[in-house]
Amino acid sequence: MKNNSKLIVSAAICSLLFIALSGCKKDDTQKLEQRNWELVWSDEFNGSAGELPDSAKWQFDIGNGPNNDGWGNAELEYYTNRPVNASIDSNGYLALTARSELYSGSAFTSARIKTMSLFEQSYGRFEARIKTPWGPGIWPAFWLLGSDVNTTGWPQCGEIDIMELRGQKPNIINGTLHGPGYSGAGGITKSFAFENARFDVDFHLFAVEWGEDYIDLFVDGTLYQQLTPDNVTGNWVFNHPFFIILNVAVGGNYVGYPTSQTPFPQTMLVDYVRVYKEVK
Repeated sequence: MKNNSKLIVSAAICSLLFIALSGCKKDDTQKLEQRNWELVWSDEFNGSAGELPDSAKWQFDIGNGPNNDGWGNAELEYYTNRPVNASIDSNGYLALTARSELYSGSAFTSARIKTMSLFEQSYGRFEARIKTPWGPGIWPAFWLLGSDVNTTGWPQCGEIDIMELRGQKPNIINGTLHGPGYSGAGGITKSFAFENARFDVDFHLFAVEWGEDYIDLFVDGTLYQQLTPDNVTGNWVFNHPFFIILNVAVGGNYVGYPTSQTPFPQTMLVDYVRVYKEVK
């Protein structure tokens, strides 16, 4: 059903190859941008229903942060490695699910998975096809974090938020860079909004194309943010390997608290994650 083989994508044939890679259940017709890319890593989530994400590709963050502070964001959930929070669904999607339940002292559970120490890369195209959850206080994200986070700390390690969404505004996503001098609320950010659509209704392709001196952000093949070292208000810290993170947070400084209008459970569905290197 899904093709995981390596390929070289050229501008002339990228549309056909992208459709071929998409598999039978995908009907998107997005194309890769006008650079030549070679697929070097992917997860198509081909496991059986109920299985956890592939442990050779992903590891779990567990708990409510190493300092019990909601991962530095005042998040409310407890991240687990239970199938009810993270597993392959019957359609072959990864389902990351936030639930309203008492668990280990928290009022909510969810999942956060990462490729740290398993797959890390400098530069390239990182993309994921995702259908987001929604609702006040729901915070899904697809992002990259510098692999030296445990030695240099954050934000010195650098962070690239390819997609994050405030659940109370399901038609808007943000792409953001964080680094020394431009972190937290001071991150370099830009929104991409639909006028008559929502990101929780269907799947959309979120991507970053990243090189030594540029970071370009895309939604469904549309380039909406271009950043270079001249655009940041501190050091450019994006010249070393980063790893991938997928998560659904509940609450936190970015989104506020869930309300009575927030339905649970809320699930982020991930069709695939793919990483390319540029071929020059």
